[in-house]
Parts: sequence; C-alpha cells; structure tokens
Amino acid sequence: MTLNQLKSKIKAGEIDTVIVVFPDVFGRLIGKRFTGRFFLDQVAGHGTHCCNYLLTVNIEMDPMDGFNVANWEKGFGDFEMRPDHATLRKIPWQTGAVLVLCDYCHDDGTLVEEAPRSVLKRQVASLAFRKTDCNIASELEFFLFNNSYQEAARAGYRDLEAASDYRVDYHTMQPAREENLMRAVRNMMTEAGVPVESSKGEWGRGQHEVNFVYDRPVPMADMHVLFKQGIKEIAAQQGRAITFMPKISESEVGSSCHIHVSLAKNGQNLFWDARKAAGSKLFRQFLGGLMKYSPELCYFFAPSINAYKRYQSGSWAPTKMAWSYDNRTVGFRIVGKKNSFRIENRMPGGDANPYLAFAATIAAGMAGIDEELDCGEAYEGNAYVDKKLAALPRTLRDAAGLLHESKLARRAFGDSVVDFYVHTARLEVEAFDNAVTDWERRRYFERI
Repeated sequence: MTLNQLKSKIKAGEIDTVIVVFPDVFGRLIGKRFTGRFFLDQVAGHGTHCCNYLLTVNIEMDPMDGFNVANWEKGFGDFEMRPDHATLRKIPWQTGAVLVLCDYCHDDGTLVEEAPRSVLKRQVASLAFRKTDCNIASELEFFLFNNSYQEAARAGYRDLEAASDYRVDYHTMQPAREENLMRAVRNMMTEAGVPVESSKGEWGRGQHEVNFVYDRPVPMADMHVLFKQGIKEIAAQQGRAITFMPKISESEVGSSCHIHVSLAKNGQNLFWDARKAAGSKLFRQFLGGLMKYSPELCYFFAPSINAYKRYQSGSWAPTKMAWSYDNRTVGFRIVGKKNSFRIENRMPGGDANPYLAFAATIAAGMAGIDEELDCGEAYEGNAYVDKKLAALPRTLRDAAGLLHESKLARRAFGDSVVDFYVHTARLEVEAFDNAVTDWERRRYFERI
C-alpha cells in the first residue's frame, strides 16, 4: 500500500488505525497505534519517539544494566521510529488497520546501529557496494495447540493439547482439521504482503511448517517478523496457541527457521555455473565462509538458552559443520539447480531474529568470497555420528564467548554491535543460571 492509497482509504473511512512498529532484539514488533488522521498529519513525515530502553530490556521488559546505547546514567531518553513507507500494508485480521515498520534512529536521523534492522541494512549496503543482490527466504516451523494462550499460561505451559494426535509430516488428512486456521493464515498473509508458498504438517505432533516466496533480505525479514506476530494473533482469535520455541519438549523434535540464500546479478544466479551445470566458484567461496565462520556467529542463529537443546543427534537439526547435496544431517544442505540453486542454512531455530540471522549469513558468506575460501568436498553419510566433524556450540554461554572473540563479527558489524549482543546473551545466561527449574525439583526434592 502506498502512502497516497492510505490517505484515500483513511478519507473513505476504510482505515482508522495505523500500527507503527520496529523489530526489537527478540524480533518482536514494538510500537504504538495511531488514529489514521493523526498518523498522516504528524507521524508519516516526521516519525514518532519511544523510550530507548526498548533495546535494553529482557524478554520480561525489565531494563537491564551494562549497555552503552541506553542506560539509567543517560536517563533512558528517546530514540525515533522513522516509518519506512515501503512497508505499509493492510492487516486483514485486524479491523480497519494497517501496519508500517520503522527504522530505529537517533535524533539526527542516523540509524541506531545496534538495532536489528540496522545490522541487516549494513550488510545489504555492503552487497550493494559490490553491485550484488541477495535472494533469501525463511522456512518456519512451529507447534499449534488446542489451548488458548491464557489457558496455556494458567497451566504453566504443561500438558497442553497438541493439534494433532500423531506425527503428521506431509499428511493431508489430520492437518485438514486445522484448515480453518491455516487457510486463513495463507490467504490473510498474502493479502498483507507476506506471500506464502505453502503450509504442511511437520514431523512433530501438532507441528506445522510454512514456506515464503523469496525476496531481498530486509523485505524478507520484515515479512518474517510480521508473520510470526500475525499467525499468533490469528490463532488467538480462534482460541488456539502457537509457539516458535526451538525445543518445546524433550520428547518432541525442535522447530527450525531454515534460511535459503543465493547471490544474484541482473537476475542471474551467481551460485550456478551454467557451463559446468554445477555450483560456481563464488558459491564454493560463499559456502566456505559459512563453514568457517558460522560457529562464531552462532548466537545470531540460536539466540536463546532453549535453542541449543534443539541441536541433538537424529533430530533433523544439525549438530556438525558439514555440507552436502540434499542431506538433512548436515548444517548446510544444497538444493535446486540453475536459478533455484541455493544454500539451505539449517542452523537457525524458530527463535532466530531474521534480521540478525540474515546479516550473519551474508557476513560469513561474503568473508568467504573475500578470503577466497573453498567449502571442500560434499559430505556423504550420516553427519550425526561422525566424530571427525567440528561441532556447533553446545550452549548459549559458549556461543557468546565465540562471538565476543570473533574478528569477523567485529569487522562486519562493529565493536559496539558485537559488545551489545554479547552482553545481551550473557544476561540471558545469567538469568537462566539463577533460575530453579522443574527438572531440578523433580530430581532433588525428595531424593537429595
């Protein structure tokens, strides 16, 4: 929707609410709702302010100490949310509403470089300098429950009723029970400018997958975060609950966010060598960068405590650094041919912030090109059981340490960005270390 179209719809009374948001560290859409006329008069051209503590809160919205970008010593002032009018879109599941995504800016208009959208924009600018485009797409998995979010909270998120009675990977019968929801999601998302290719039942009980039409990195990340919030809102309207937790239960498979990526120029896939009918030298270098640098950038693919519980042998999630053609035991699966030839990065989980995960994928791959790395031979066999292969970080603590020491991350993102996210990760680790879990109570209450 263009700004002129929005003006017409507000004048006609079709739209009365404009949701103005920016994506935070966790990929949540944070912002305000404005009346349509006030948005046009005061916000569309100038943006709006919000407290800069929003970058420094934990997931419970508690302001945390130790950040340079915003803190109590500086008084937690305001940053600006500057609307990106290219992201204006109708929200079909909310009456009379449109949404616009914003860049998070200082008062002088410069981007707050620690903000996730800014991090990705920096990598996209690097690609543009090389006159190269990136085609990228998310592939999200999630679990659907027959409980509302309020019921799930009251139950302590235990003993919830999964949407299916058994595993339904590629099934079409039992997932038909969910068509009132999934059909609404496919159609409403497409109407909202988030084109969905398909949905399907996944391997876990109540698990589903949705695939998107590929796009450039920033628009794709914008669609990704809108989808995650939108599908939760649509499910809530039907008394259901959805989770993108990477590992919902020790007895269930995890939920991923596979990232499909290729580079292009003038519409041609630079990863494909037509003469050889195989991957190009550029592809091998980009993949070589991913192989070398993904472990130290793993925080951007797996930003939560829970994410590392997804990396288990035989779980469909990768545990080792290896690549192969159409092999789901490795971290990087190569699929397609000609213009669809691409890398599938299988490391990210459903909790990944797409702006950061896309930025890390691009930074690692472009470093491989700059350093003229090679990805080596394709792996054959079961990577889960091969002890010779390098492993992914096992915990968020390990990932934070690797990120802190990463020269590539500091070169690609800047010291302030790296220090910001390392501190964010370590605060999450500290919070978990101080928590007493159900596992501890079951294990120690009587028997210790």
